[in-house]
Amino acid sequence: PKSRNVIDEQLYNLMVEKPRIRIEISSHTDSRESDDYNMELSQRRAQSVVDYLVSKGIKAERLVAKGYGESRLREPCPNNVPCSEEQHSKNRRTEFR
Repeated sequence: PKSRNVIDEQLYNLMVEKPRIRIEISSHTDSRESDDYNMELSQRRAQSVVDYLVSKGIKAERLVAKGYGESRLREPCPNNVPCSEEQHSKNRRTEFR
């Protein structure tokens, strides 16, 4: 619900107000699963945001879903490096560009 509110109040409203813009939805994971699994997971997460916006009437051709897995970590927590739950949480995110 919290994420849906951000999508509705910020991203959806922006896309309605500016019907010519295109946006990349990029999702990221932490490094606790395999690289391949995280790449697939992040792609599914990004696609779910695209699907949600399309269900609200935004044209699919204005949206690009891109999963980056654990390739763009915000916190220095690559494979096999001990990190706190807070650090892992910061690496799990979806961004809009």
